[in-house]
Parts: sequence; C-alpha cells; structure tokens
Amino acid sequence: MNRTEQLLACRPKISSAKFHDGMSTDERFQNATLRPIIKFQNDLLIEVFKNYAHKHKGAFYDLTVEKQIDYIENAIQKDIKFRNALKGIIIGQFTVDEYQFYITNSSALNKRMMNIVKERLISNIQLFEPLVA
Repeated sequence: MNRTEQLLACRPKISSAKFHDGMSTDERFQNATLRPIIKFQNDLLIEVFKNYAHKHKGAFYDLTVEKQIDYIENAIQKDIKFRNALKGIIIGQFTVDEYQFYITNSSALNKRMMNIVKERLISNIQLFEPLVA
C-alpha cells in the first residue's frame, strides 16, 4: 500500500457530507478531504489547543463559556504561529494530489479549514480543563 492509499484508508467516512453537481470545487474539497482529515485529527487538535491554553497562563480556564468561544476564535484568527501549527496538522494528512489542488487556492481553503477546526474546538469545549502540573 502506498502513502496515498494509506492516508485515504485511515480517514473516517462522513455520512452527512453532501456531494452534488452544482457544488464548487472548494466545497467538494472541503467535504471530501478537509472534513474527514479534521475529524481524524480531532483528538490531536484538542490536545494542541489544551497545550496552547496552558502555555498562555491558563487564562482560558477562568473565562465564561462565551468568552472561551471568543478566545478560541481569536487564537485561530490572530495567532499566526498557532494557526500555522493547526494547518500543518491537517496539510500533513493530504495526499500529493490533494496538496496540489490545495496550493491552487490555499487562501480560500485555509479559511474553510480554520472554520471547521474552530467549530470542532468549540463543540468540544467541555473537554478543556486545566492541565494539572
């Protein structure tokens, strides 16, 4: 089995992902590639965010849920190093063909990617508890 076959084999199937003739290539890429990869990487993304919150003095844990959501959105939008780390976790799971498609429109696809990651982190917000030293 080559790298592409191995990568594709380990991705979860997302039964709710819709495909139709009128959808854009970006939307198709989002549903066929980004969503399965982000679902597959979910546990790692959660741990990466926990580490991020811990490294930033744990201020996240003292916030209300609404403020925690803002904190997650802010971290993803404004902290370039953190954003790049998240992108790397996802892009590293691309096949070569997927990567070649991605680089043709990376800006729009990054926006889709980060929105999905943000929604996933927010939907798992109850899993974020302070790390015990």
